[in-house]
Amino acid sequence: MATTGSALILLALFAGIINGRTITVRTFFEILGANIIIHCGLLFTHKFESDYAVLEFLLDISFVIVVLVVFGFVFQWFSSIPVWYLIIMAVVIYLFGFITNIVRIRKDAKEINELLKKRKEQKGNTVIE
Repeated sequence: MATTGSALILLALFAGIINGRTITVRTFFEILGANIIIHCGLLFTHKFESDYAVLEFLLDISFVIVVLVVFGFVFQWFSSIPVWYLIIMAVVIYLFGFITNIVRIRKDAKEINELLKKRKEQKGNTVIE
């Protein structure tokens, strides 16, 4: 839902900048459908691990762009939105999600390390008789 919301916000900003038409309910569901397919595809691509992080990133971002371009042709988004904007939007939203995951993982790792430190201290204070 966060990526769908982000996509709608970026789309609304673009429409506001160019004084474009409003976002319809139909457009919302089209974007929601694209995001569902993107997330299912990313779950599938993440099952394949590579030693090269750049390769994984390129695979993910390429998949996202392909889905958006296909949806753009199917739902005729390109009559009001240029292809380059969809590509930039895909990269921005992907990077936002990627950075959010990194921050969350670091926070989780910090909490786990603190719990391990407390556990180690508690075991060190226990005297076995």
